[in-house]
Amino acid sequence: MRGASYVRNTAETRISIDLFLDGKGVFDGTTGIGFLDHMFTLLARHGQIDLAIGCQGDLEVDTHHTVEDLGICLGNALAQALGDKKGICRYGHAYVPMDETLVRVCLDLSGRPFLVYKAKIPVERVGQLETEMVEEFFRALSNTAGMNLHIHLLEGGNGHHIIEAIFKAFGRALRQAIAIDPDNAGRVLSTKGVL
Repeated sequence: MRGASYVRNTAETRISIDLFLDGKGVFDGTTGIGFLDHMFTLLARHGQIDLAIGCQGDLEVDTHHTVEDLGICLGNALAQALGDKKGICRYGHAYVPMDETLVRVCLDLSGRPFLVYKAKIPVERVGQLETEMVEEFFRALSNTAGMNLHIHLLEGGNGHHIIEAIFKAFGRALRQAIAIDPDNAGRVLSTKGVL
């Protein structure tokens, strides 16, 4: 199984992540933010990855340090688990509807980080999570994973539905991108020879 462990300890957070790319879609642990735990559960299930998180953050301040550092840690673990990226499909995309909401996520595990995030969430908070932190999480993840990531809200009005559709779509797009392509026979899908 392709996997990695990553630990980050700072004055603001203490986070450990165990990630297995060829998993059964199981999330274990807690971030200390109930709604974010729900999102990680969805990401793991739809991405068919196994993800275990241990997290202590300064939530008495707000969720910023915890959420951003979780993105940093998950991105690093993903980069480690992918290694030289030989044989992977590299690209992934997904459209996910949820009631009135429709989200599109497209990604490329190119080694070149870039985030395009076009999702205005009409509420400031869902549960304990400040909704502006969704963008910060994916920016940190794309930067440390070396991922070109586009997230677009096409339709939507309910904050919970929007964030849930984003995480589901990201999981499904990631599942496509990390899959082993039998036609690629252990090669890197790039004319450069490296990703």
